[in-house]
Amino acid sequence: MSYPGYPPQSGGYPPQAGGYPPQQGAYPPQAGGYPPAAGGYPPAAGGYPPAAGGYPPQAGGYPPQAGGYPPAAGGYPPAAGGYAPQAGGYPAPAGGFPPQAGGYPQQPGAGGYPSPSMPPAGELQDVNSIQQGGAQQGYPGGPAPGQPMPSYPGAPATNPSMPGYGSGVPSNPQAPAISKGYRGSIKDFPGADPLRDVEVLRKAMKGFGTDENAIIELLGNRSNKQRVPMVAAYKTTYGKDLVHDLKSELTGNFEKLVLAMMMSPAHFDAAELREAIKGAGTDEACLIEILSSRSNAEIREIAAIYKAEYGKSLEDAISGDTSGHFRRLLVSLCQGNRDERETVDIALAKQDAQKLYAAGENKVGTDESQFNAILCARSKPHLRAVFQEYQQMCGRDIEKSICREMSGNVEDGMVAVVRCIKNTPVYFAKRLHKAMEGAGTKDRTLIRIMVSRSEIDMLDIRQEYLKAYGKSLYTHISGDTSGDYKKLLLKLCGGSD
Repeated sequence: MSYPGYPPQSGGYPPQAGGYPPQQGAYPPQAGGYPPAAGGYPPAAGGYPPAAGGYPPQAGGYPPQAGGYPPAAGGYPPAAGGYAPQAGGYPAPAGGFPPQAGGYPQQPGAGGYPSPSMPPAGELQDVNSIQQGGAQQGYPGGPAPGQPMPSYPGAPATNPSMPGYGSGVPSNPQAPAISKGYRGSIKDFPGADPLRDVEVLRKAMKGFGTDENAIIELLGNRSNKQRVPMVAAYKTTYGKDLVHDLKSELTGNFEKLVLAMMMSPAHFDAAELREAIKGAGTDEACLIEILSSRSNAEIREIAAIYKAEYGKSLEDAISGDTSGHFRRLLVSLCQGNRDERETVDIALAKQDAQKLYAAGENKVGTDESQFNAILCARSKPHLRAVFQEYQQMCGRDIEKSICREMSGNVEDGMVAVVRCIKNTPVYFAKRLHKAMEGAGTKDRTLIRIMVSRSEIDMLDIRQEYLKAYGKSLYTHISGDTSGDYKKLLLKLCGGSD
């Protein structure tokens, strides 16, 4: 074995003139090890004389082992700074390897036990400091230090008042969601050019009559980031406002759908929230739909646009138009501060499930504030674990408990949040079905969902729709709408299942 800074020597380390000066990060003198000697490691009284083949076994030193000099009891304890990198040896980064959350990496070996080449358990501390090639330390298959074994139920947090959120090992671990790739129905059109596209739009609207089919074919085959630049390109090319021209040429729901498609997602959401709040009535379902399904970054962008466009903060607008616990729920959601970590602490999930049970089913009256605090602040993966624990704890689905304990807008709001967190495509499939069932169609809801989800999860929504209602979303839209409006909606739907 050779060390950086130490030229290889046959037969060990013979005495050298001047010796080997101490190297930064190397092996400092330690009690029980190699005594310090002036200038390096020359032979010294009481030290280790050079011997053929290296250092002979010494009490407290490094006994010869296959594969190098692993630490032994009584040898060199880990020193600050770790061991210096060694060619062919076991390098370690500064400070050694700290314990890693989530347990030890899997290694070959039946049942997760260490392979025969690993040192005895008593040497674990030293082995952790010198793992080969920077690999994570520890024995494979085991849990993180201080965490329960994965096959047993998670123990309560060490300090329940300050739970280690997001650092536990689930007692019933869920398989991570498998990325299914792009799940939208509208994709970027290869080689799209906004300057050429606006020529098509101008030609479709110029003169007597309007070529709606040309507009449908163009907009139905462009993604949002390809449609939005058309507004600026149209004004640059023709000195006219595209939105104004579209309004003057189109009518009804087809006009509303086209205009919605010409806006960025955040601008469209801000406009929909404004429409839901202003006027005599309030579209509470729209408020909940947008605020419960958007990410933190999206909600903050919507709030910034709302303030810039309408001169009033989104929170103030909501507060002035709603009341009670429903107002608190919406204000909490519009902060955009939900935890977005993917890790789940099963011990905290159990605690939260108990808190929800104590605030509802196991109490005279209902503590809506506790529901608000948990449903609006916890991460979505964590809340899915909470809902599962709640079901196991009291034998009732969290949705049914909310319906039993609450009423009115706050009930609708809480249920919508729960459904959206459980399975977003299922939530939107239900929203679409409700918009089209019965006499009349809630066209604003239909337009909003078809436009906003067409580049996110429309393929998943179609699957859930077919599963829940026995006919495709495409078929339902075809039977419930008509004309150019239907044609463009079907473009957003992307096909039948």
